Amino acid sequence: MTHDELKDEAVYDRDRLERHLWQIQRTTGLDRRKVLRLFASSLAVGAAGGMVPGSMRQASAQQALTPIVKPTPSDLFYTLGTNREMRWEAMRGQDYTVPNELFFVRNHTVTPRLAADTWRLQIFGSGVATPIELTYADLLDMESVTRTRAIECAGNARSFFGSQQGTPAPGTQWKLGAIGVAEWEGVPLWKVLKKAGVKQTAVDIMPQGLDNPVTGQGNVRRPLPIEKALDKDTLLVFRMNGEVLPPDHGHPVRLLVPGWGGISSIKWIGSIEVSETPLFSPWNTTQYRFFGPEYAPDFPPVTTHKVKSALELPFPATLQAGRNMLTGRSWTGSGKKIHRVEVSFDGGFNWVRARTSGPDKEQAWTRWTVMWDAMPGHYTVKVRATDSDGLVQPDSLPFNSQGYSFWAVVNHPVTVNA
Repeated sequence: MTHDELKDEAVYDRDRLERHLWQIQRTTGLDRRKVLRLFASSLAVGAAGGMVPGSMRQASAQQALTPIVKPTPSDLFYTLGTNREMRWEAMRGQDYTVPNELFFVRNHTVTPRLAADTWRLQIFGSGVATPIELTYADLLDMESVTRTRAIECAGNARSFFGSQQGTPAPGTQWKLGAIGVAEWEGVPLWKVLKKAGVKQTAVDIMPQGLDNPVTGQGNVRRPLPIEKALDKDTLLVFRMNGEVLPPDHGHPVRLLVPGWGGISSIKWIGSIEVSETPLFSPWNTTQYRFFGPEYAPDFPPVTTHKVKSALELPFPATLQAGRNMLTGRSWTGSGKKIHRVEVSFDGGFNWVRARTSGPDKEQAWTRWTVMWDAMPGHYTVKVRATDSDGLVQPDSLPFNSQGYSFWAVVNHPVTVNA
């Protein structure tokens, strides 16, 4: 390619990006400074946005060989196969939301690089009057909303079935870091379904992702009842914490289903089937269900999260003797807010109430602090929360063979040095 051709290609790509960002500014009312931040984010997403200079595309193609796009250094994340768990100590001193660069990553295969300008969303099935197809620009042209909500993997804290209860469960051995709270911007799903003429007889929807198929199971897809699909907080998201949705978190568009297991918030969404009869996939039949001696065969699939708490400390942790301020966060999917947080420094014999601080958003989390005059020794620190529905974290839980929804009080080992 000649010098002039390279120059022309660069100008074309730049103009294309400028047009895209102008559309974002026009539809959202963002000022120029915000648009420039989005410009930087668009460069960071690389080929996923389909709008980078030609000279960068080769590097993006090489990145495609890795399962995750963003840097995940070991001081911030645990590496768990194709997944990355946030280290809770990284959240100490952070604001209410989790920065995009710290947000956990749950991948069934690898992060795909999808171009926003060629992305399409298909809405079809017996439950709609008129099947439709939306482009990324179509979605940006619709009225959007912003919600601060948590996404949590259904297997978060799975490792404690083994380490605390002596009943290990297979699967990714998360501690407590498979959760994140972000500010999500998107279009309420009900508005899109309305465009397709969703019928009163609709029962289920089946969103499906565009990531690589899982061997023997196909593309990730998880049915939702129509009532949850039409909830005001169920969104088709295209922005995260004020930035273009990053590739690892679903670029160009993902689903957000607050309060429910993360499998419901399908990333890289490409189609939604709407049906007048119940829908099924491996992700609501053989997986994401409770199987075990204390669960009936027809026990419902994993849906709403219960109450959990986490200390913003390494696991295990080491502190110096003296006065220590411990910080942490508690959250709930079933109740609206956290009502009370208590901490025990002696393995659960005595409890002190932690001091909570705002904001305290529904289906997100509450931050708290507690002072500890610690003497040298080895300790098991416990935290338990109570939500606004009166649900309290228990000491233990019935085992399920896939290790979902561990929400019992976690034993956090802490060594205090002189």
